[in-house]
Amino acid sequence: MHKIAYAAALAAMAVFGTTGAGYAMDCVTGGKEQVSRAQYRILIHQCKFADTKAARRECRAKVQRTYTIGAANPNLDCRTYSSVTVCGKLKLSPRQKACVRESVRSGLTFRRAEVECYAFYGKGRN
Repeated sequence: MHKIAYAAALAAMAVFGTTGAGYAMDCVTGGKEQVSRAQYRILIHQCKFADTKAARRECRAKVQRTYTIGAANPNLDCRTYSSVTVCGKLKLSPRQKACVRESVRSGLTFRRAEVECYAFYGKGRN
């Protein structure tokens, strides 16, 4: 059955172009964005840096709702700084946002500051 649905999705891509293809692929994946197993692991793992237990739980639930393991996603924004890898948009706490502002003011790039403040100022750390 999955092969039939996949074949139908591929046929829809040919007929409808990119717009139709995106819709057809949503039907096959249940509306979830496909990522590789490694990308999925990173997304789940980065939730440990959320500032509270509730935020960590919410982060994991969002990853499970949004992504499915399949093909690697070259459009997923992944970056590594200070040996910490994260992917996608990070939900920062007010304290982490303040850290980013201060770090950028001090000369760090926004992307690096975002990753480092998320990782090192999460879970109640100072």
